[in-house]
Order: sequence, then structure tokens, then C-alpha cells
Amino acid sequence: MLSPVRIVLALLFLLGGLAHAAGRDPGVYFFQETFGNLQDELETAKEEGKQGVMLFFEQDDCPFCHRMKRMILNQPDVQAYFRQHFRIISIDIEGDLPLTDFNGRETTQKDFSFKQHRVRATPVIAFFDLDGKRIVRYTGAVGDKAEFLLLGKFVAEGHYKTMRFTRYKRENRKR
Repeated sequence: MLSPVRIVLALLFLLGGLAHAAGRDPGVYFFQETFGNLQDELETAKEEGKQGVMLFFEQDDCPFCHRMKRMILNQPDVQAYFRQHFRIISIDIEGDLPLTDFNGRETTQKDFSFKQHRVRATPVIAFFDLDGKRIVRYTGAVGDKAEFLLLGKFVAEGHYKTMRFTRYKRENRKR
């Protein structure tokens, strides 16, 4: 028979494991605060020694966006890697919040998404260099954490300059 102390310790151990598996809130630990000025985000990225800015285009009713947040973007190693290399901003493709684009033009999140970047389905993950030029666009949810980390490495290490992500992924999944 287990003592009450051992039962409590076992429950605490199990609950601690569940909390770790759940990860950390991506709204706090993955996405970064923004005042909606992407020119300022570029300057901050430069000052912090980042490779660029990553935009996560999403919408409230997107089950794939929610799955990515629940299964991938909440993982501490994913959060640490992406925050080390990029400024990370969430863009609501249906949002009416004001936004200053990379060229200093005033717009809204919705117009920036649809008119400038033709985002119709979500999620879309777009990486921009320190000059505000889009260098990589990935449409759809990634399959798993490993694939998302691979996408980050693909951009951060500059592999996008010589090959497409599908080839990079195929070559690196073999290892």
C-alpha cells in the first residue's frame, strides 16, 4: 500500500510533467510586443543582432494556427531559437489595427495581409531580411516541431539563398 505522502508526490510528479508537456504561452514567450510599426521592428532587430523579422499571419478561426500554437510555438526550445534569431510578430489578417509597413506606409493589418502579401489562408509564416525584403514565405502549418526548427535554421543560416526549403528539408531529415 502506498503512503499518502508517496501518492501526493506521484501526483505532483505527474502534474509537473503535464505542465511541461503543455509548454509555455506563445503569446508571452514566442511572439513579441509590437506597436504596429514594422520599420521600428527592423531597427530593433538590427540593434539586437537578429537575422530579420518573422511575421506569423493568422486569424481567430484558423484551426491550423491554434494547433501550431498549442503543439509547436509553445515549446521552450522553439521559443528560444526563434527569439535568438528573429523579431517575431503576429499579424491578424482580419485585423483593423493600424500598422506601419516596412516602407513606412500607414495601413491596417488586414490590408497589409491581403493587399501587400496576398495572404488568404492561414497560417502564413514570412521572413524578412533587415532591409524589409521578404526572403522566405511558408504557407500552411508545419508538420511538427522538428520541421519548424528546420525552417528557422533554413532562414537563419542563409540556406534559402541556394535552395528551396523542400530540398533542404529532404536533405536534413535524412541525418
